[in-house]
Amino acid sequence: MARIMCIDYGAKRTGIAVTDPLQIIATALTTVATNELYTFLEQYFLQENVELVLIGEPLNLDDTATHATPLVYSFVEKFKKKFTAIPILLVDERFTSKMAAQAMIQMGMKKKNRQIKGNTDQIAATIMLQEYLENKH
Repeated sequence: MARIMCIDYGAKRTGIAVTDPLQIIATALTTVATNELYTFLEQYFLQENVELVLIGEPLNLDDTATHATPLVYSFVEKFKKKFTAIPILLVDERFTSKMAAQAMIQMGMKKKNRQIKGNTDQIAATIMLQEYLENKH
């Protein structure tokens, strides 16, 4: 089987999580500077077989767009053109950053490490991916 990847796209940083090849466990992979994201993805896709990419869709509670929604939609269009063979699925990312912050506290992560925004991005992507896996089964 191939991996599933989840991207928590941001204007400055992008958190990335992936499954194991059996698609059982979601794991934080890395946080990448958004201006280096396509280079990172090209290299990763050459090394690993990825069958699906989930992308967090930022929406308000009433399902209206947030300030970040147009950025994500623009990224999705560019991704589709660059990586034509990899399907994309938009997933709800509401509350994932808050859930990630809570998860870091529960894991006992020191405050200094919790303040590194890249950690939150990776964990938010992991949460979205794990939720997808749980709902898929």
